[in-house]
Amino acid sequence: MNVFSHPEFDNHEHLSFFCDPETGLKAIVAIHNTSRGPALGGCRMFPYASDEEALRDVLRLSRGMTYKSALANLDLGGGKSVIIGNPRTHKSDALLEAMGRHLEGLGGQYIAAEDSGTSVPDLKIMGQHTKHVAGIVERTAFDGQPSTGDPSPTTAYGTFVGLKAAVKHKLGREDLTGLKVAIQGVGNVGYRLARHLTEAGAELWVHDIHQENMQRAVDELGAHAASAEDILLLPVDVIAPCAMGAVLNDDSIPRLKTTVIAGAANNLLQRPDHDRALKDRGILYAPDFAINAGGIIDVFYERTGASPEKVRAHVEGIGRTLAEIFMRSDRSCVPTGEVANTIAEERFRKHSGVAVASRERFSGAI
Repeated sequence: MNVFSHPEFDNHEHLSFFCDPETGLKAIVAIHNTSRGPALGGCRMFPYASDEEALRDVLRLSRGMTYKSALANLDLGGGKSVIIGNPRTHKSDALLEAMGRHLEGLGGQYIAAEDSGTSVPDLKIMGQHTKHVAGIVERTAFDGQPSTGDPSPTTAYGTFVGLKAAVKHKLGREDLTGLKVAIQGVGNVGYRLARHLTEAGAELWVHDIHQENMQRAVDELGAHAASAEDILLLPVDVIAPCAMGAVLNDDSIPRLKTTVIAGAANNLLQRPDHDRALKDRGILYAPDFAINAGGIIDVFYERTGASPEKVRAHVEGIGRTLAEIFMRSDRSCVPTGEVANTIAEERFRKHSGVAVASRERFSGAI
């Protein structure tokens, strides 16, 4: 497995591989950049088809966290970890404890948070062996409700705020009544986004690989079920991908029948040039690492301490950040993802004097 010559390697500061035969743990931690602060990013557990696929994912995601934190004006760097395995069948307390011991060995360079395939209880088990986990403190959330530390509600709310900003810019409307939205993935984040949209009067189509998730959205929110093949290709106002990445690609983009892409999933673009392909088709793309920053904002304030009102205000700033991205893109005819990268890199230079990551090779990314 090549690392330094890997197409997704982008001057990452640290890459750690960890294996524990007793528990079956196989994990990779990638720290991309710490010029703004310690690297913070989710710990994902997923049944990757190969070690190469896992390496590619962790390299891309860690780089994306650097950009996400900078764009959100947080004093954090970018990192990510992946555990190779099916979270529904391979996860155990012993495996999570082994992961915690590995994180402790990194000495605080990387702080893990919840991600796809892991939960707050999982992070608490890791936390028995390390202090370098986040998103596990019970407190009052941004909406005034009790929080277990799960950043999903804040991620969903920030995505909702960003989606509204995109709809206002592209469609010239603030009222979402009757807005047609297709959501790919209605898990922790996607379902909460669907609920926000339903309360705002939108009409929803949903799909999820887990039938029970999709049925919940149908039964509780009145959403329409859609197939995996159709969900991204429906003739709707907004497509909101909230599952896995790389869904905007050579196959899907020419067949899209929407005018706005605004979803919470990471790494939506399969390649950087798909940013331009969307713009050329007249589709407004809300860069994923800008719109889904609510979770990292929430976790940051958990560690630093802040009132729910301050957290909410910072999350609502996602809408203003996207409005700036959209306006710059219109003025310069540069795709929105590239504009977002430029803004983030301006903030890297402020801290380190150099653009740490290569804009040409970054296509977006807890």
